[in-house]
Amino acid sequence: MKQPVYFVSHGGGPWPWMIEAQRSYAALTAALRAIPTTLPQPPDAILMVSAHWETRGGLALGSHPNPGMVYDYSGFPAHTYEIRYPAPGAPWLAQRAAELLDAQGITTTLDPERGYDHGAFVPAYVIAPKADIPMVQLSIDADYDPAQHLAMGAALASLRDENILIIGSGLSYHNLRMLGPDGRIPSAQFDAWLQAVVVDGPVSARQAHLMSWEQAPAARLAHTREDHLMPLHVAIGAAGEDLATCFHHESDAFGGITVSSFRFA
Repeated sequence: MKQPVYFVSHGGGPWPWMIEAQRSYAALTAALRAIPTTLPQPPDAILMVSAHWETRGGLALGSHPNPGMVYDYSGFPAHTYEIRYPAPGAPWLAQRAAELLDAQGITTTLDPERGYDHGAFVPAYVIAPKADIPMVQLSIDADYDPAQHLAMGAALASLRDENILIIGSGLSYHNLRMLGPDGRIPSAQFDAWLQAVVVDGPVSARQAHLMSWEQAPAARLAHTREDHLMPLHVAIGAAGEDLATCFHHESDAFGGITVSSFRFA
């Protein structure tokens, strides 16, 4: 059976391990926890494209059989630097994904040392808290070329027929200087464009719009750096002609911003 593709807005920092954050993340928690119930069958593994792993001169795939942790955040409670998410790696999937990418001329290397960063282990923990689904991380290209990331997804699309769940993990709005009320208007404007393009617009025009995303309303206010947007491009590339639904939407996240997450199936 063919697995769907997801783009998830993964929230801020290690929030699932912070009691004080539970109420504000209730909607995202519910949406992520529901993902397993929407799958045609349990996946053999997850391929996670995290906004928090950037590489230059080619992509990288984590190939450690038991990845460690990368605490790529600061200023959070001490216990959040002791988190363990012990999902096994899947070296076989890393090798398979590398072959698919290389076949399309996308330079890829295997990284046997890289652990799970919070763009990967945070959503994975909420989706699969027992850590019983193997996971491989794929980096994004630090040049942020939209065409490159769409091509990455297209190259990996056949994994969906091999019972692999592809998840792009980022944020539909990511401007740390304009969170809260300051981000209310630009996040709503950019999200409205995303909904029109990704969900409501013709699938045949979707990739062309994502290629020119900087022309969207409030684009550069929503993404001063597009690291958190590129996983969406990968997801859309992998989605092909599949329709999209918005399975998670909030208009008051982080004290005032609009965020969304999408499913392609």
